[in-house]
Amino acid sequence: MSQKTARKRLTREESQAQTRERLIETAQHLFVLHGYGATSIRDIADKAGYSQGAFYSNFSSKEDVLLEFLRQHMEAEATQLSNVMDSDERTPEQMLAELEAWASTLNHDADWCMLSIELQLHANRSQTFAIEYQKVWDEHRSEIGSVVSKLFAKLGRTPPAEPDELAAAFMALTHGLALQRVTTRPDPSGRLIMVFLHGLIASAGFVDKALPMDVKAAHK
Repeated sequence: MSQKTARKRLTREESQAQTRERLIETAQHLFVLHGYGATSIRDIADKAGYSQGAFYSNFSSKEDVLLEFLRQHMEAEATQLSNVMDSDERTPEQMLAELEAWASTLNHDADWCMLSIELQLHANRSQTFAIEYQKVWDEHRSEIGSVVSKLFAKLGRTPPAEPDELAAAFMALTHGLALQRVTTRPDPSGRLIMVFLHGLIASAGFVDKALPMDVKAAHK
């Protein structure tokens, strides 16, 4: 009996998760297509094939959906970068090569570029949203700061500024370039991020001058 109940509970949870993801995907599509202001909760629910009640059982407002976009994007980015840094088996050259590969995909999602504009515009218009928006942004800055700190530590370098400050600079550059994207031409964000990173590494002093040559060679 208990096993049967457990299976029913899991099925209900899976169904709710599917409903939530479907609402998120639909809202994202409509926000990109029509803009945040021109999209209503009814539009989202109808397009997704659910009632407005289903929407409100998952989200308190359209702002809540926007924040969920931001959280998911930030979490995925932080996880990707942490995975590069958290392996002790990678050499400095391998770490930088993987960072190059990751950076090459930055801002290639046109929908995210559009949504980043919607997020910024709405944060400028809504004080309550701006507060929550800043909380997510600050958490992401801290996570990226930790990645920056690990990178410089593994390279045997002293960061030229506080890791959180460098993280904020990376985020501002990436976000700013996304906001400027108005055509389908190749986006320069990833290349410029790596130019910025290599410049920071080159300007940083070694923690230990007796580091192996492969560590020093990775920054030449």
